[in-house]
Amino acid sequence: MIIKSKLSDNKENRKSAVDTDSQLAKQVGGDHYKTMTIQPVEFIHVNKLDYLSGNVIKYIVRHRAKGNVQDVKKAIHYCQLILELEYGEKE
Repeated sequence: MIIKSKLSDNKENRKSAVDTDSQLAKQVGGDHYKTMTIQPVEFIHVNKLDYLSGNVIKYIVRHRAKGNVQDVKKAIHYCQLILELEYGEKE
């Protein structure tokens, strides 16, 4: 697994939790994912989430660090897409 065996909730220890040769140690455009104990991409990959569900996770976990209200609205939009496309529910 990419993550070392034990993670700390302390953000300062995040850098030591990810292998420095891993792509997870790099980020283009900010550091809002790198500072997380578990990055959204790790969670999405390990849990084999589809595109829509993965975007819900991505936007909701980063809203405080990056997009604020807009990211919450994006997460809601992806939830609405899931309801429509997978369950036939439209607003």
